[in-house]
Amino acid sequence: MSGKGTQGKYPQDLVAIFHASFHPTQGNVIDWSLKASDGLSLDNIEFSALPSGLHLVEQDVVYFTREGQHGVCVFRRRKTTEQGHRGFRLTSFGILLAKSRRPRPWQHIRALKDMVSTIYSRLEMTGDLQPSDDDWEPARVFFEERKVYRADLGGAGDWTGWSNELDGANRDPLDVNPTLHLPHLLRILGPSSLTLYKHVLGRRRILIYTLPPVEAACILCQVAADMCYENQVDADPIEGTSPAISRLKGKSKDPISVLGMVTLMDLDRMRAEGQTGRGWIACTTDAIFLEKPQHYDLLIDLTTSTPSKATRPTLYSSKALPVQPGTRGPTHRLSAIRFSWSDVKLWNELERILQLDSDQASHHACCGPSIAPDTPTKAKFINTWTDAWRVYEDVCIICAGLWMGSWRGNSTASYSTAGGAENWGAVRLEGDDDLTLQGSYVRNVGMGIEGVPVPAASSSAAGLGIGNPSTIAPASGTPTSKSFRRASAMSWSSGRATVVGAGSSNGKVRQPSSTLSVPGNEEQYADEELELEGEGRADAQLRTTLAILQTFHAHTSFQLSVLESFLPRGVSSESEPTIYLSPRDILAFELGPLSGFDAKYLEWLALEYGGGFKVIIKRGWRDLLGVIFGYG
Repeated sequence: MSGKGTQGKYPQDLVAIFHASFHPTQGNVIDWSLKASDGLSLDNIEFSALPSGLHLVEQDVVYFTREGQHGVCVFRRRKTTEQGHRGFRLTSFGILLAKSRRPRPWQHIRALKDMVSTIYSRLEMTGDLQPSDDDWEPARVFFEERKVYRADLGGAGDWTGWSNELDGANRDPLDVNPTLHLPHLLRILGPSSLTLYKHVLGRRRILIYTLPPVEAACILCQVAADMCYENQVDADPIEGTSPAISRLKGKSKDPISVLGMVTLMDLDRMRAEGQTGRGWIACTTDAIFLEKPQHYDLLIDLTTSTPSKATRPTLYSSKALPVQPGTRGPTHRLSAIRFSWSDVKLWNELERILQLDSDQASHHACCGPSIAPDTPTKAKFINTWTDAWRVYEDVCIICAGLWMGSWRGNSTASYSTAGGAENWGAVRLEGDDDLTLQGSYVRNVGMGIEGVPVPAASSSAAGLGIGNPSTIAPASGTPTSKSFRRASAMSWSSGRATVVGAGSSNGKVRQPSSTLSVPGNEEQYADEELELEGEGRADAQLRTTLAILQTFHAHTSFQLSVLESFLPRGVSSESEPTIYLSPRDILAFELGPLSGFDAKYLEWLALEYGGGFKVIIKRGWRDLLGVIFGYG
């Protein structure tokens, strides 16, 4: 099949394809490769394709980068009787993409897996251990169909907004796009996901430590970067849409760099990436990185979250140690870090969105119940105590919410007594969040961020929490297509009750089908039910993801607008490069004036978006007492 004849059918963005394997005497080697250009070097790429520890699993998917180019590998552990291989061969088929604004290596995963299965199945049938030149033919066809033919990649690396990427005409399959796992990331990390969010927005160096298989950790790297992608990328205006609200521009025009899987061979590259100020996020299986905290700012240890432990991943921050001149010793240490009390409000809103689609968590292994019915008694005992600890955490969050309501006076609508005085300071906030950006609301529930208000004719049904958007009769002239429901009806709110779309088990109403009354159609009806249920789950997951992305975007835009109000106008940063903020000023950002991490995060934000001005937070005892007791 000619590659030119298939242009447009597949993404045209591949620059190389290769096969790597582990040799008992030579180590990791490249057995075969094809490149779009002879000047492209693949030296040492085999170490990214075969990270340490993969010999423990049968198959895996590894995402990586090389000199700014993204790639992905499909790993297989193949049985063999060849002497010296200890019963199996470690092999990995990988591809490398051209540089673009929005590389999408996951678009090739499904076809790459099919191609790998075809080659290995043929080798198993013939009994050959070493592939011949003819055995690589499926890989040649794969590369010819997808290699680069045009400088613009045929639009494969363009970025036109989340709605077009997740629900546009050329959207990726729902089970392939990693961005749709954003709700899973929040469920896994809990409120600590906001600590990750602050590090991503502040363009810090983030490392995820995991055990094989590594595909989930690689996906989390991309998902974490997508939380702030819309605020970090210098996107082009989309035709037919209104211009974006003006905001501060970051120093970096590109989003935080997603390195994917890194090994000890990448230490120099990690150091060079960190010096650019762009920030990066990566994952690794090498435990020795735990002893090298000077190479990153935040460590997420996924190994502490297992079914037997029933705990969340642990987050550590890297802190510099005072070192005496002329002495040798560690320069940094790891310190456990959790979310700040100021994160409670934003987390409450995110948790409310997650609860609208809470029934979908059981359909994904990363979010499903951690304790299976046949789990040993010891694990159940651990889980019981963990639940009790989580209850204690919830009580602490409630107390923090009440405390925040007592000293934070810049968001009265968030702590209003609408619907009863007993709701004042509730953990799950309802109504307006009172975040404004240049005079216009950006986070009001039910006013565009999570969809559109329920039509008036359906308000009574919404008040009872029944029905769904697909079964509510729209007003005249209202679009009813699936794409409209996905893009603009992430959740439909009316007062205190919220009506979720198809796919949610809460309040789902199905119209009776005429096939029930026709004998012999039971099997057809069951298939239709399964298909509708699958589409409903996909739609609900899509709406939840879009709602969360919009919430992060609105919160970031709000904080940038507050930062802009503190920056002096008409004054060059060369003459007055420093701006001093008091703890009382931190309240305007909805951050905690008593939190050292929030102060550091604000300094990161100003460093990136301050236009050359440096922000210093005054944290003397007089300033802190002034906030607590309300004077000064």
